[in-house]
Amino acid sequence: MTKAGPDRRAPRGRPRGRPVAPAALAEVRRALGDLALAEQALRPDLLLEHLHALQHAHGALREGHLVALASLLRLAPVEVFEVASFYAHFHILPDDAPAPLPVLRVCEGLPCRMAGSAALQAELAAQPGRRVVAAPCMGACHQAPAVARGHALVAPASPASLAAPAAPPLPLPPHDYALLHQAPDTAALLAALEASGLRGMGGAGFPMARKWRAVLAQPGPRHMVVNADEGEPGTFKDRWCLETAPHRVLEGMLLAARAIQAEACWIYLRDEYDALHDLLARAIAAAPAGGMPIHLRRGAGAYICGEETALLESLEGKRGWPRHKPPFPGEHGLFGRPTLIQNVETLWWLPEVLPDPAAFAARGRQGGRGERLFSLSGRVRHPGVKRAPAGITARELVAEFGGGMLPGHEFRAYLPGGASGGILPASMADLPLDFGTLERFGCFVGSGAVVVLSNADDLAEAARNLVRFFRDESCGQCTPCRVGTAKAAALLEAPRWDRPLLQELAAAMADGSICGLGQAAMNPVRSLLRFMPELLP
Repeated sequence: MTKAGPDRRAPRGRPRGRPVAPAALAEVRRALGDLALAEQALRPDLLLEHLHALQHAHGALREGHLVALASLLRLAPVEVFEVASFYAHFHILPDDAPAPLPVLRVCEGLPCRMAGSAALQAELAAQPGRRVVAAPCMGACHQAPAVARGHALVAPASPASLAAPAAPPLPLPPHDYALLHQAPDTAALLAALEASGLRGMGGAGFPMARKWRAVLAQPGPRHMVVNADEGEPGTFKDRWCLETAPHRVLEGMLLAARAIQAEACWIYLRDEYDALHDLLARAIAAAPAGGMPIHLRRGAGAYICGEETALLESLEGKRGWPRHKPPFPGEHGLFGRPTLIQNVETLWWLPEVLPDPAAFAARGRQGGRGERLFSLSGRVRHPGVKRAPAGITARELVAEFGGGMLPGHEFRAYLPGGASGGILPASMADLPLDFGTLERFGCFVGSGAVVVLSNADDLAEAARNLVRFFRDESCGQCTPCRVGTAKAAALLEAPRWDRPLLQELAAAMADGSICGLGQAAMNPVRSLLRFMPELLP
């Protein structure tokens, strides 16, 4: 048979692919430091940590270094490249490319855009000597606009504040671990949790007692995972919990680990919270873990890793692609073991809730049980994290906890649950903010991120901002989300919206997407079309 072209196969005996340069291998070993010296630390599940170390040492990820790293981890180079290129915070360059300029990431989340981050980005981009890039929510919505200078968060940001020295390390507040030292057994913990009615505060609101029992019913060994990768625009409560009371969160984690008889704890922290990495490392070193291994890991700029199964994939050193369910993490989670995954705020509540569960359950309003933390931002006088009763209304939250609207602004609309929770008009601000109360309107309270908009805000542009966020953060695994978010963002740029087509697209994305990102990405558009069509193009 005649060949169509030259035989491109490598000669027999010669390995295919790019060879490992000895100099690159030596530089990788130096960058990894102690990790490279400890053979047991050179594991594929630590791939993100290795990539962070490499980028920190060289300012970027050089292609030759990635090939060398792959050889050390006994992975194919393509496996390392596909992970490094998946995460937004890794910067891959050819070996001969010049060193990258220092980077400033300007938040383009909705609260920061409302606070003028677009103008700030343009002003900073006009100054030479650095790269200025748009970035998703940085968890500083109450201090908008926010900018990351390298890894250091500056909020509120301005040319003057960005020129100031870096902030000192966060202080480590004391904590006595009183409940943990009482050594309550599993039965007592589960009974108290059941009586409290505490639900998961990451967004889904699943009853905690039922979740713990489901994990405990599976054969060990089991894992305990803390989801500290909050990235929903408008959400910053987990950052507050960790900044103000890291030991309280760790005590909640250790109590949960004891309840399910876990063999190890894992904390997955979003990369944007760099100051918290140091704080948590110090807190873990001082915690009375009783021999329980506590592993601190960080992401690399991927909102999708807030989804629990994508988080597990990332912890295992892979791309953050959500898994198909079932099986659920409680059955087949981290490294294939039964895994309890809890949000930071949920764990923050445990040391207070478990000693007196009835008192906690009685604190709600309008039928709500307990309290929760709300991330309040937008056009209010006093934005921030607000501890308030479950079932409080948005109008009450603004008046009682936010100090009312900013001068000159009238309450027009609000996001009850962050970017994916939809947008409701101010005429519906007397609905209770609790799990199960907003779903009939196509909205939900989710993680409790309440963003308040006024008569000064363009609601159509707010929807465009939110849909662009989902387009940029789609992991690309499933077509309904990958193509749907891009199509939606393009349709929303039209001078007049094709409303039937937008509704049809939203239904297809909700029905066909693998995870909540694609399923909920069109909620802001759907709610505006339903409740405020007269304000749209």
